[in-house]
Amino acid sequence: MSKELNNGIPTDSEVILGILNNSENVLKRLYIAYFPMILQLVINNNGNSDDAKDIYQEAIIVLYNKVKTGDFELSSKLKTYIYSICRRLWLKRLTQMNRYGGDIKDFQEYLSVDDETEKNNERDIQFNKMGNALQSLGEPCKTIIEDFYINNRSMQEICENFGYTNADNAKTQKYKCLQRLKKLFFQQK
Repeated sequence: MSKELNNGIPTDSEVILGILNNSENVLKRLYIAYFPMILQLVINNNGNSDDAKDIYQEAIIVLYNKVKTGDFELSSKLKTYIYSICRRLWLKRLTQMNRYGGDIKDFQEYLSVDDETEKNNERDIQFNKMGNALQSLGEPCKTIIEDFYINNRSMQEICENFGYTNADNAKTQKYKCLQRLKKLFFQQK
């Protein structure tokens, strides 16, 4: 392979293998190869170069994570896939900033892509809500829930730690604690 070819636009398979092999060179080449296309998309649709850099970076992270987890199946050109992710992310950003006018100027083919970032954000929100609910729970419930679900302690161990007469009483208390935790979780906005 000539040196010139090595610094140009990487092939789709080079990108996938490069990500799997942690190749910084391939990631740099990928970043340079398709960024102008994303810059044009964002600037043509109420954005600036900083917005384009953010969106492109997010899309590369989505691609990287999908390839690394083995969850990636390329059914189009990589260029189209990246454009599609960026397009979706930019539409979402425009909507959040109330700058989305109901249409976006496209100059590339694009695919409908599932929104990985949406799923991750939702999961993080749920984890935070559960953490807040657990903090609000109070004792002994907080420790009982943590001991059973996080520290994998048996009901017999919990019974002994809290001085319950038997494991069934500890189980009843755990059930009541779970009901309170559930109530606190769903009361949050």
